[in-house]
Amino acid sequence: MSLADKVLAVNNDLPIRTDLPVHSGKVRSVYWLTEADSRRLIQEKGYDVAADAPLAIMVISDRISAFECIWHGEGGMNGVPGKGAALNAISNHWFKLFHENGLADSHILDIPHPFVWIVQKAKPVMIEAICRQYITGSMWRSYAKGEREFCGIQIADNLQKDQKLPELLITPSTKGILKGIPGVPEVDDVNITRDDIINNHEAFQFRSKEDIAVYEKLLKEGFDVISSELEKIDQVFVDTKFEFGYVTDASGNEKLIYMDEVGTPDSSRIWDGPSYREGKVIENSKEVFRQELLNYFPDPDILINKDRMEERYALAKDNALPAELLQKVSDTYVGIAEKIIGEKLPLSDNPKAEIIEILRDQYALID
Repeated sequence: MSLADKVLAVNNDLPIRTDLPVHSGKVRSVYWLTEADSRRLIQEKGYDVAADAPLAIMVISDRISAFECIWHGEGGMNGVPGKGAALNAISNHWFKLFHENGLADSHILDIPHPFVWIVQKAKPVMIEAICRQYITGSMWRSYAKGEREFCGIQIADNLQKDQKLPELLITPSTKGILKGIPGVPEVDDVNITRDDIINNHEAFQFRSKEDIAVYEKLLKEGFDVISSELEKIDQVFVDTKFEFGYVTDASGNEKLIYMDEVGTPDSSRIWDGPSYREGKVIENSKEVFRQELLNYFPDPDILINKDRMEERYALAKDNALPAELLQKVSDTYVGIAEKIIGEKLPLSDNPKAEIIEILRDQYALID
């Protein structure tokens, strides 16, 4: 079996029973179960959700996106071997720790296969919550140009690139296009201040003003749990993105939960500790892939200049990346996952066949 066969690139064509179109994101595909199947599973498996809660099967892929494009490699390699399994394993690890530490639950109810989550429908809070412990990336680029205010927070002068910040910074941005919020442009992913959230909490889909403090507490506690665990394996937790939503449990209590993924190389920056102490940054995150792309193409401006999107899409579509480049990214993802979970990552020779078998035989979701 070739390496390309082991990559799960297409994940929106599984024969899972559903009445709705499959929602296919950059990395995950979501299959909303029929009302009958949702009710049956809640009853059979004893999930702690309302009896009529809509459930979905979320299937991860090995696809890789960067600079808003999906990339592929030579020899039909339409993804990065091991990437999907690595992302899910890392998220599962952190979600479990959050639960054990009494932080909050996640949208995940069940993990039938390393590539698959059974999730409950949550009402999302319309904020991408970025936590930063070091000044790097886009924040450093703005700082180097003289900016000192980020999301309404004043930052000290004389900071150096990649330096640890005096305290954890929360720099939120909008999730999706939000309309009618004073002073907030109607575009996706625009920076907002704490005051913006407090003054317009309903527009951001918070149930109450008090929940803003809950969200901030979960952000900081979640960051601290991951950061201290990564310290034990001599890795530096640099920054990350959290997403939140509301669900109702079996007793009818509405609660704020973690959504999407947490603490993964796709949603976070993780640096190698020993190298950082020597003054060198070695990334254990998607940043490795971004840097490889910037070095690989003769005109890297196409990748960062938003006025050249057409050229960028063409670049991604027309260029099969060298297999060794994708293998390097695979080594990064699998390597950091195995460090975090403390064991070998279970990799599959034929993930699609395995998923179909499990969902058919153990969950009766495939005819």
